[in-house]
Amino acid sequence: MIEPICPPDLSARPLQTNIVCELVIPPSVVFKAWTEQLDRWLATPGTLLMQPEVNSAFFFETHHGSERQPYYGRFLQLVPDQRIELVWLSTGTKRTETVLTLELTPQGSGTQVKLTHAGFPDEEARLAHEQAWPVFLQKLDEVFGAS
Repeated sequence: MIEPICPPDLSARPLQTNIVCELVIPPSVVFKAWTEQLDRWLATPGTLLMQPEVNSAFFFETHHGSERQPYYGRFLQLVPDQRIELVWLSTGTKRTETVLTLELTPQGSGTQVKLTHAGFPDEEARLAHEQAWPVFLQKLDEVFGAS
């Protein structure tokens, strides 16, 4: 029997950020980039451990100079080409479990992405992610839009 998927309790941490952006790439490419190809645009190549399955854990790193940033999580919900929900834990979230949700809507030949990142431990972490996510989404669009 498969255990029910329980997201982290965010009731004591209501801080979140919401980003909406338009990408030139279609939803199927966005979905695959987030669930199978993080090492093409976000993770340092060779560090990604990920199976795109609900309740499956993942790990990857990013490297900035000599600084290593580990990321951990697990998939809570996967609706191909429509929705990804996962637990997201990193030094940027101050090692606190947060929930990242991406809603993908076809927009012409591209995708409207609504990203919600919830459960930040403080305003500093929330603001840092609010500033970073548009940059990462633009990079995703550039890498896969050029493919």
